[in-house]
Amino acid sequence: MSLTTSSTTQEFEVVNRIVKYFSGAPNVINSTDWTLRRSAERFAAFTKFGNVAVHSTVKNRSAKVTVYIGSDAVRLKTLNPQQTEIMNNLPNTLALVEEYIKRAPFVRINRTMGNNNDFSPNCNFFVSIQRPEMIRLAYMTWATLFPAKADGELKQHIVYIPEWQETDRQILVFPEISTTIVLGSDYYGESKKGFLRMAMWNAKQKGMLGLHAGSKILKAKGSDGRIRKYGMLIFGMSGTGKTTHTCHTHGLNEKDEGIEILQDDVVFLKKDGSAYGSERGFYLKTEGLDQVTQPIIYKAAISRDAIFENVMIDYEGNLYFEDDTLTSNGRGIMMRDDLSPYISNTINLPSIDNMDGMIVVFITRRHTVVPLAAKLTPEQAAAVFMIGESIETSAGDPKRAGESIREVGTNPFIIGDKSYEGNWFYDFVKRNEGKVHCYQLNTGGLGEIIEKQPNGAKVMKRRVQRVEIPEMSSIIRGIVRGTNTWGKDKYWNLEVPTSVQGMDLSKYDVEKFYDVDNIIKQVSELRCERVAYIEKFNALDKAIINAAKTM
Repeated sequence: MSLTTSSTTQEFEVVNRIVKYFSGAPNVINSTDWTLRRSAERFAAFTKFGNVAVHSTVKNRSAKVTVYIGSDAVRLKTLNPQQTEIMNNLPNTLALVEEYIKRAPFVRINRTMGNNNDFSPNCNFFVSIQRPEMIRLAYMTWATLFPAKADGELKQHIVYIPEWQETDRQILVFPEISTTIVLGSDYYGESKKGFLRMAMWNAKQKGMLGLHAGSKILKAKGSDGRIRKYGMLIFGMSGTGKTTHTCHTHGLNEKDEGIEILQDDVVFLKKDGSAYGSERGFYLKTEGLDQVTQPIIYKAAISRDAIFENVMIDYEGNLYFEDDTLTSNGRGIMMRDDLSPYISNTINLPSIDNMDGMIVVFITRRHTVVPLAAKLTPEQAAAVFMIGESIETSAGDPKRAGESIREVGTNPFIIGDKSYEGNWFYDFVKRNEGKVHCYQLNTGGLGEIIEKQPNGAKVMKRRVQRVEIPEMSSIIRGIVRGTNTWGKDKYWNLEVPTSVQGMDLSKYDVEKFYDVDNIIKQVSELRCERVAYIEKFNALDKAIINAAKTM
């Protein structure tokens, strides 16, 4: 690891003093569980189901004003103008923060991420209640994490000052001292991802890989009648269906079949295929939440213990999950216990040797020519991991919602060398070849046509033929049962399903939407984009790059 500069050392000293100040300070309240909920409810609305609904001024993560501070191992290689200004003003900002925390009233809570004996970081959360309603941030953090463990060796800290000037909003991340300072945002996602981002960095230092992925256990009957047990990891950007499919039965309802839900967002993977979970509350997008197609999630959403953020409710407490008047990034915290009877008694995934294998699913969301599903070789899987292809959602950058986006591991929160993560994952899949089975699923669809006008405006000429949740569940069910048949795609060097029980694949024949020349053109352009992206990672195993070139 590169050494820190003298200026960085001084900044670390200031941040450590800030954290230390909160211990026993007269303006800091150490809140209990009971007072948290009661206080938060004073400033909240209630749905007709009796659960809490709150609204934030900031409606999404502030990625453009987030900076990583420390050694060369953590610093961003390129900065936008806003980030550059933040870094230039950092000494002055930290000095102002150090003085401000001595004046404003704060609430402190202490929780634990994870539930295991090896890696369960202690999480200290400090939030200013200069705006008293900000107590809800402490309540939401409490709801998401586990009770504190007195013996937690790794301590992570977040200092939250929502009332900071809007023009100076910034997220200051100090990975190497496990501290994040949030200024000028009241969006809960900054707290949630703040702790998870630090934990993923700390897990990497212990030889694990932090993954932006859901996890579950599947039990399915094969064609030989035997029940097999698989672990499953589901990668995906926010809003692509990661939580939806993590919390879905996929129609595995024959005798002795079923699912056990472990986690929906972040896990810490070890080389033996076991994975530690992180949270007890699931923070998910509520847009389009539907009782028919997402019954498990819907049941948890109407529990009294659920907490909604920026979801439209009326004066009678009715919920409107399709109403995006305020934001298309409505959120809800659902408790694991409310996902019963499908919830596992643990958040941790056992090793591959304790199961019949592992299924790894990469969710992308494309709307043109990408197949609905593909079975991947280890090299292709590592390439898909690195490309991390999807479309932007309102959870990231609302102004770019719908645009193409690529994030290594579908994880916008990686700190440090991304090539390392790709090589680690490739080594994991390769050393467990035959036991780890990797797939890409496209939860978007096919056939979209958007034309760009001379003035730069985009006009929708044909909407995408969406793949519905029950159809994607049929594909997943066929994967686990081993009933899908596969063959080489005509345009992609990929194995794709040729038959899926319970699904008419013919309606997604790409040649129904485009002529052959257009398909070839789109495939070629997309492949070139992917190769150009992945070739930027100079330290990446060449086998991964070669796979991207030939997929």
